[in-house]
Amino acid sequence: MDSVQMPGAATNPVTSAFQDHAPMMVAFAPNWRARAVMFRLLGVALLIAAASLWVLPAPELDGELRLIRLGVSVFFLFCGLAMFLRRTGDDQPDAYFDPIRREVRVLQKNDRGRPQTILRRSYDSLGSAKFQNSSVQLVDVDGSVLMRLVIEDDAAREALRAQLAGMVRIT
Repeated sequence: MDSVQMPGAATNPVTSAFQDHAPMMVAFAPNWRARAVMFRLLGVALLIAAASLWVLPAPELDGELRLIRLGVSVFFLFCGLAMFLRRTGDDQPDAYFDPIRREVRVLQKNDRGRPQTILRRSYDSLGSAKFQNSSVQLVDVDGSVLMRLVIEDDAAREALRAQLAGMVRIT
């Protein structure tokens, strides 16, 4: 998460106290690929460990130790399957830019999996849009950052720039 720096915040004593608790800007793009690979590798390691408890030669064990080895291997098996088959969460909000209604909507899935609007702003109420290398920042009229969207695709970023060009100040 990136913190938002408010211009002129250090001069006013009221806003200097606010600077300690500045609003946070949440980027909508966590690194899900790296997390998914990490969980799958850990799951495969646990599955191999569960199988290796029985495949690798072991000294003769009495009944109690075999029962413990069975419990550990079943635990490794279930934990490994859970991590290997873990679905990456799709609970990140989605930003929709509607050229017909001339508004941006941020939708997030609720508990039932249906999208729910959590933010709706018309293009007229936006201060500006800052296009950077791989991201777009929507800024409010007072200069505070509303959201930062990571858009890796150059064509999508240019299409968004073209859509906002006549309605929002682009910096």
